[in-house]
Amino acid sequence: MTQKQTLSFQAEVAQLLHLVTHSLYSNKEIFLRELISNASDACDKLRFEALNNTALYEDAPNLEVRVDFDKQARTLTITDNGIGLSQQEAIDNLGTIAKSGTREFMNRLSGDQKSDAQLIGQFGVGFYSGFIVADKITVESRRAGLKPEEGVRWTSGGAGDFEVETITRPERGTRVTLHVREDALDYLSTWKLKSIIGKYSDHISLPILMRKEEWKEGEEGKGGEMVLTDEWETVNQASALWTRPKKDISDEQYQEFYKQISHDAEAPLAWSHNRVEGSTEYIQLLYIPAHAPFDLWNREKAAGVKLYVKRVFIMDDAESLLPIYLRFVKGVIDSSDLPLNVSRELLQESRDVKAIREGSTKRVLGMLEDLAKLEKEEGAGEEDKAKYGKFHAEFGAVLKEGLGEDFGNRERLAKLLRFASTQSDAADVSFADYKARMKEGQEAIYYITADSLAAAKNSPQLEVFRKKGIEVLLMTDRVDEWALNYLHEFEGTPLQSVAKGAVDLGKLQDEAEKKAAEQAAETFKPLLEKLRAALKDKAQDVRVTTRLVDSPACLVASDGGMSTQLARMLKQAGQKVPDTKPVLEVNAEHPLVKKLDTSPHFDDLANILFDQALLAEGGVPEDPAAYVKRVNALLV
Repeated sequence: MTQKQTLSFQAEVAQLLHLVTHSLYSNKEIFLRELISNASDACDKLRFEALNNTALYEDAPNLEVRVDFDKQARTLTITDNGIGLSQQEAIDNLGTIAKSGTREFMNRLSGDQKSDAQLIGQFGVGFYSGFIVADKITVESRRAGLKPEEGVRWTSGGAGDFEVETITRPERGTRVTLHVREDALDYLSTWKLKSIIGKYSDHISLPILMRKEEWKEGEEGKGGEMVLTDEWETVNQASALWTRPKKDISDEQYQEFYKQISHDAEAPLAWSHNRVEGSTEYIQLLYIPAHAPFDLWNREKAAGVKLYVKRVFIMDDAESLLPIYLRFVKGVIDSSDLPLNVSRELLQESRDVKAIREGSTKRVLGMLEDLAKLEKEEGAGEEDKAKYGKFHAEFGAVLKEGLGEDFGNRERLAKLLRFASTQSDAADVSFADYKARMKEGQEAIYYITADSLAAAKNSPQLEVFRKKGIEVLLMTDRVDEWALNYLHEFEGTPLQSVAKGAVDLGKLQDEAEKKAAEQAAETFKPLLEKLRAALKDKAQDVRVTTRLVDSPACLVASDGGMSTQLARMLKQAGQKVPDTKPVLEVNAEHPLVKKLDTSPHFDDLANILFDQALLAEGGVPEDPAAYVKRVNALLV
């Protein structure tokens, strides 16, 4: 019995359809790429499920995609014999976007057609691009393994609702019929469709078939026209791009393949295509994207390259094949050694996977090193020179995670990192650049971590370094504080945080300065004791410092202790923080410090000194109201 029901779209889908039908895409022809890509994915899914159940192939083991059109009916049809949809799957997949983060998608739209267009594929909503050229879409499908009478027809005009009904469909798979709008009739052309397929879908490993055309003479020799025959021909190369020799693949084909697997409209910065032979045999085609996805910082989200075994698609997002800090890498790995029924659990334990992971990690780091060399290579074009800076701006913070996660490649990663410094606001200073500029007698690479570039540049801890012209690296990524716990030196030169421990400039501080500091510490002993007593609940210790020039005080962490910035970050993340207190360092030459001993408001001034030091490094006093009250009392 035929069952028909009308259902409403999820609210976000209705919004999305409104955007699509009002020309969200600046390049309309992308709709065909998206629908052919979906058809190819459906065939890949059937091939994967059939590994354990060959009966799913029914009587049609050869997987394919067919593209057909009818000028008179004004329809364009994309048909596949892949996994197909059950009625519930049609409702779930075509009426809602449960997993694609639609609200996030809406928030990301900027109104710039070109940049907005590339978001659709990224958020898994490519099917709806059909409404760019169609005022109505009909989907007829049957899931492999279901009975013919359990087929489904889904129909919508792209407004607020859609109809679903049960139909009898002998063939498994899906047919998407676009009822083409008046302003898109030029897509009902063999030449037009072939050119789009050649541009976007030539690399798809399944055959894409279209009906051949032939010339038909008009009656009594009056003209004629091209008509479609009943003979079908393959219009793409129908072989997996990564299996072809590199010499046979153009840069444009590599770039289009990247766009198809990544749903990215922008070309990648670099790619590497290799056949690896030895104890483990596999093909790798790996890409470095030009920009970060919206969910780059979600380490829980599945990410990784596509895994194939002997050309058979196994899974998207095979995270075991690359370390998590390289989760931005896109591409394909095709293994000759893994079993076809490999699972995510088996991947984690496999020796072959370990070899692939190590080889692919080295290949990616090699690509990044090559990009970095272009920065200073004579004869390189401006665009090539800018590529590594562009990469680091997008992905440098994620790369730093590798310092704590990949001991074997720590030195290679350290060479790839870039920072701002007191000599350059642009994050383009490498550790090697810094070392080359170190002053004679300088024994450490100095750095400071902060929440922002402004906070780092204006930190009181930099005052003596600025006075002596010593460069300090300014680290402002949230991951820096954590990552630097795993990197203690660079090519034999120790790294030293200017916000940890007592400042020791070694040979850069002359004997007179050292003597004056020792004398000040001795002279200020009684005052320091009073300050320790007044701030016993806030400060671990109070001491005289030589690092300050203009400021009265600053906070530092003890050697090996946790900085106040890291403690703040952990608290914001809801994590437990050890009960550690900072050290308050005071500038013995500052007028405010000199006044302390004779002031009748000693305790208030001591607390104000501490809270101001906390404010200077981006923190907030534990009791802001008490701080304001103390300052107001002194002002009055």
